[in-house]
Amino acid sequence: MASSSAKPYCCSSLNPPPPPPPPTPPPLSVLPAAKPRRFSHGLAAVAANPRASRSAVLRPVRACLAAPRRPEYVPDRIDDPNYVRIFDTTLRDGEQSPGATMTSAEKLVVARQLARLGVDIIEAGFPASSPDDLDAVRSIAIEVGNTPVGEDGHVPVICGLSRCNKRDIDAAWEAVRHARKPRIHTFIATSEIHMQHKLRKTPDQVVAIAREMVAYARGLGCPDVEFSPEDAGRSNREFLYHILDEVIKAGATTLNIPDTVGYTLPHEFGKLIADIKANTPGIENAIISTHCQNDLGLASANTLAGAYAGARQLEVTINGIGERAGNASLEEVVMAIKCRRELLGGLYTGINSQHITMTSKMVQEHSGLHVQPHKAIVGANAFAHESGIHQDGMLKFKGTYEIISPDDIGLTRANEFGIVLGKLSGRHAVRTKLVELGYEINDKEFEDFFKRYKEVAEKKKVIIFWSTRFMFSDIHFILLCLKSKARRRHGID
Repeated sequence: MASSSAKPYCCSSLNPPPPPPPPTPPPLSVLPAAKPRRFSHGLAAVAANPRASRSAVLRPVRACLAAPRRPEYVPDRIDDPNYVRIFDTTLRDGEQSPGATMTSAEKLVVARQLARLGVDIIEAGFPASSPDDLDAVRSIAIEVGNTPVGEDGHVPVICGLSRCNKRDIDAAWEAVRHARKPRIHTFIATSEIHMQHKLRKTPDQVVAIAREMVAYARGLGCPDVEFSPEDAGRSNREFLYHILDEVIKAGATTLNIPDTVGYTLPHEFGKLIADIKANTPGIENAIISTHCQNDLGLASANTLAGAYAGARQLEVTINGIGERAGNASLEEVVMAIKCRRELLGGLYTGINSQHITMTSKMVQEHSGLHVQPHKAIVGANAFAHESGIHQDGMLKFKGTYEIISPDDIGLTRANEFGIVLGKLSGRHAVRTKLVELGYEINDKEFEDFFKRYKEVAEKKKVIIFWSTRFMFSDIHFILLCLKSKARRRHGID
């Protein structure tokens, strides 16, 4: 279940109320207008005592909206219209990143952590691709797919991917059937460019194959079948409505809409989801899903646009890894929903966000793909501050430059304020660090020290870079400055 404990600051608690959402597409429900926020420490009191404000933390009475409990899983419906299922495909699409191959044992370890994170569906692999992958998916289905986790005893759905042919579907069913909640995910391309150049089939042939294979998967005894029209973002709308109608009749419970090459813009993808919801016969008998690639850097934005337009399953990966430029990032999508829930019409997930940091690090370790320092939510610099202006603001009130508490994603910083010392650091941050280290010096001594500090900071770039990556190097940085000052006093500089 999603963590609901209030944090000192997060989710833009201190920001002004957001503008009203656009009239179309409307959210499924709209929460009542938020009441004016109150703070436990008055701003007047802080202004009257600026020194106290350095360590005081303004605490909003309500930092984040508490998410309701996860609704009971039913393949083709969700009892709470605001609940969004999180479908993690790190172990399938994520593993398609060049160099990201994981062993069966590593995939099982990651799957256990994904269950603790609270994902609703784990796409554990592509069983027909190799005997090893079939064994890996089967192992995950047997263990993770039958083991309750968390306070609510959550057991994730275990899913296997297949192309629209009997061999693939048989392999997927053999792998996932051991899970308490098994799912087969089958797909076929629907864009003109794919049908003509890759499949070399007519639209009528593609519809017939999709309809027959969805029915075949249901006929094996699988109660939960997902269908994806590959390259839906570039497919003809009327053809999409038609093929989706046919697979719903054949028994599909989830309709996943892939922007396979990351071609659409957020407003386009949102409209695509809204149009499918409005024009597909029988759509009320299935869940609409999104799967957005990141070729234009818009995967997470497109995913959120899809959720706002009515999609209630979102396909994501940890750290956004995946084919080519990757996929929508779980941590970005989940924290955006958590932090901007009011603007998104009250949407929520079952993710326990305090497991995000651990899961991110685990996937980096086992996949060999490390995130860039400035990666949103989980990058090394995401909660680090070197600029003097930002450091001064953070020391006075953390909410000035952070909309999420690091505690909310399970991150423990080396220091409370995320201060990283470098050439851009200001007096406030440097003096605070000196006090932390036990150095009490007067104003004149500090000005002399600060001047020397700036000289060293300009030259010792390696130390600055290390300080950015490893917070404990701050200590060595300060000591180096003090040593340099002492040498100067004795005329040996």
